[in-house]
Amino acid sequence: MTSALTPLLWYRRLMGLALVLLLACVFATSALAADPEAEIKQAIGGASQETWQDIGSTDDYIDTRADSTYNLINASGETWRQIRNDWVSPAGAIAILGMLVVLAVFYMIFGKKTLDEPRTGRLMLRWTALERALHWTMATLFILLALTGLNLLFGKFIFRPLFGDGFWAPMIAGTKFVHNYLGPLFAVVLIIVLAKWLSINLPKKHDLTWFKQGGGIINKQHPPAGFANGGEKAWYWILASVGLVAVVTGLVMDFPIFGQSRDTMQWMNVFHAVASLGLMAVSLGHIYIGTLGMEGAFEAMKTGYVDETWAKEHHNIWYEEVMNKADTAPQKKAVDDGTAKAHRPN
Repeated sequence: MTSALTPLLWYRRLMGLALVLLLACVFATSALAADPEAEIKQAIGGASQETWQDIGSTDDYIDTRADSTYNLINASGETWRQIRNDWVSPAGAIAILGMLVVLAVFYMIFGKKTLDEPRTGRLMLRWTALERALHWTMATLFILLALTGLNLLFGKFIFRPLFGDGFWAPMIAGTKFVHNYLGPLFAVVLIIVLAKWLSINLPKKHDLTWFKQGGGIINKQHPPAGFANGGEKAWYWILASVGLVAVVTGLVMDFPIFGQSRDTMQWMNVFHAVASLGLMAVSLGHIYIGTLGMEGAFEAMKTGYVDETWAKEHHNIWYEEVMNKADTAPQKKAVDDGTAKAHRPN
């Protein structure tokens, strides 16, 4: 019993540590809110608009720190700012809000995908305690990074006007702190998850049928699926491609100690934002299916078990594989609840 609970205890302690880290950095940075304008005045002194125009129109004003050859007003920085503010931010907002609207309309039209047949009461083990701990750790880190990332991108347009600089200054400082420190941890967990579930997410011929039938939505039938269906595999490979782009670009910005130029950091910021916003939009579909969209999906990752009817309807190939193994090795019946446990394949 103790060994089975260890991954869950580990997960709870990790999330508790993340919460303490978040609260600590917020309170520690509250001093920044004393006089937000003072730092700006000290940084630019008494420079007038005409002075900055002169700096921008000549190469006589060079930033000589660290052998830099950049003018104090950097044209490439303005280009980056325009790409980020005029293209990336609006496109990301449209993608995320658009996905929310699509899912809301989809739910109103189709409702929750319920089981066609009654539950049998016989349970099949789908996710072990360690696998659930890995999933919820990655999910929690992903949500924290998504929320802090959205705050870094859009928060100044919402919270600063509402609450003022006294609230905004420590909030954005704490947000940046949490985002930068949780990013590398997410990278480690993502690599572990991708390595662990590679074998069950390799493409199969029947995945093509799953996509042709729209996961069973088009013709109201249940398309063939192994342990992972076509949609789950698509999400896995999005994480393995777009997710790794977000991780790599984030690490390049997180550790600016390897000779990255200012231009490189600017482009990494753009690629990181595009990849992250795309992941957030697609993840909403994954979250929808796992909660409101499908009966039994959430309880599978919560308890680790699924009803035999659920397995037969949504993952028939996996169900048949498990049943074939059960024929040669009799299922062990749980004494406490009288349910049958059939283990997932390796």
